Amino acid sequence: MSVGSAFADFAPTWESLEKKTTPEWYKNAKFGIFCHWGIQCAAEDGDWYARTLYDPNHWQGKHFRERYGDPKEGGVTELIRRWKGENWNPEELCALYRKMGATFILAMANHHDNFDNWNSTYQPWNAVNMGPKKDVLGEWSKAARNNGLRFGTSFHAAHAWTWLEVSRDYDGLLTKEDGKGKWWEGYDPQQLYWQNHEPSPDYKNLGLIHRRWNWGDGASRPSDEFMENFRLRTMDAIAKYKPDLIYFDDTVVPFWGVANIQAAHPGLRIVADFYNQNPDAVAAGKCLDERQRKAMTWDVERGTPPKPMYPKWQTDTCIGNWHYERSVYDRGRYKSAADVVRLLVDVVSKNGNLCLSIPIRSDGTIDEKERKVCEDVAAWMAVNRESIFDTVPYEICGEGPQIANTPELRGPGFNEGRIPRPAKDDVRYLKAKDGKRVYAVELAPDGKTPNCPALESKGMKLVKTFETMPGFPVVYMFE
Repeated sequence: MSVGSAFADFAPTWESLEKKTTPEWYKNAKFGIFCHWGIQCAAEDGDWYARTLYDPNHWQGKHFRERYGDPKEGGVTELIRRWKGENWNPEELCALYRKMGATFILAMANHHDNFDNWNSTYQPWNAVNMGPKKDVLGEWSKAARNNGLRFGTSFHAAHAWTWLEVSRDYDGLLTKEDGKGKWWEGYDPQQLYWQNHEPSPDYKNLGLIHRRWNWGDGASRPSDEFMENFRLRTMDAIAKYKPDLIYFDDTVVPFWGVANIQAAHPGLRIVADFYNQNPDAVAAGKCLDERQRKAMTWDVERGTPPKPMYPKWQTDTCIGNWHYERSVYDRGRYKSAADVVRLLVDVVSKNGNLCLSIPIRSDGTIDEKERKVCEDVAAWMAVNRESIFDTVPYEICGEGPQIANTPELRGPGFNEGRIPRPAKDDVRYLKAKDGKRVYAVELAPDGKTPNCPALESKGMKLVKTFETMPGFPVVYMFE
């Protein structure tokens, strides 16, 4: 039986998983939307809020105390209580994403706060039982497919063990008995916080979590029970919603740096089981080495390589902050629609897919500035989409000074802010699958046809210039 069939027998080893091939749908997916929405959006105060709220000296911790009081009375639980999503309309949002040119969504199943956004069998602290009291993942899945989008989901909760250690001096060690008379009475907080363990050294230091992301540098080792709980929850979501794409916010796979479990690694078990259930499956992870990129899709966070990379890879980034931040809106700090298009073109020219987050407010809506970005991207794509879809990388991804000055990727990515702005003659090339046409996309148009020596040296001639909007990339077709 061919590798990748519905009944292929993948084992949880790199030797077995590296036989998995990239499905055709994902090769041509090009553009997706990351639906990064959960309890930390309740405060509309930015990313990692469920961790930083516990630090009285951090600006997010100060804001929490001003708004909600002492986190000893409720930190993460207070966010759960306040997140309602009362105006959320996933059908309308997915229709907008489809209009933008997206072919898939990646909906967040859980974050490092350890709260599950679905009707979770193994985590009672979930969005059906509390908070919005909606099957968020299920409704995203239904809306995506109703709008012709592939459905994916992301899992981040493997790090809750250390990520929530900062809660220990506040509400992180509460027990089920402590809930008497509170809104969460009857629930066990330790199924959310998991803090009945010896903490990592200097666990109050917020910055150390980055050095311990791969479970090194003294990070407390997660218990087998915690790891099995994460595995069961992940497979529960996969079984219920049958995604085609899953993403782990981990070094390689969940718990990869943890010793003594390599023979039956829980992260590799998830990947193998996922592949065995779905012939179109794609599993993405960060910091993959050359061999691991044969088994999984390499994910780059907020970054792009300076040249095409093989096999297929993806980058995930955001027009603002991952969790909705009102100050980004107030200060007008979103990526522009033109910058989104530039990024998309650059990524696709380098054999990647772009997964873009449009931050969602606590009530489930996007603000008018974000909507304008979405509508403007949609307007550009309506005219120029043929230069994106059904294309493959050309012999070189492009020409111009930006490519020469793009820094190499290291670790999980994060070179986005160090890439220079595009200048005159910065172009990207994308070849039609049939090989008859090459699209040259001018990233910073100045009203003059750019130099394209790589095409002109092959005797190719300019046959069409596509319409665009002021300040947006211009597409030229060569044959």
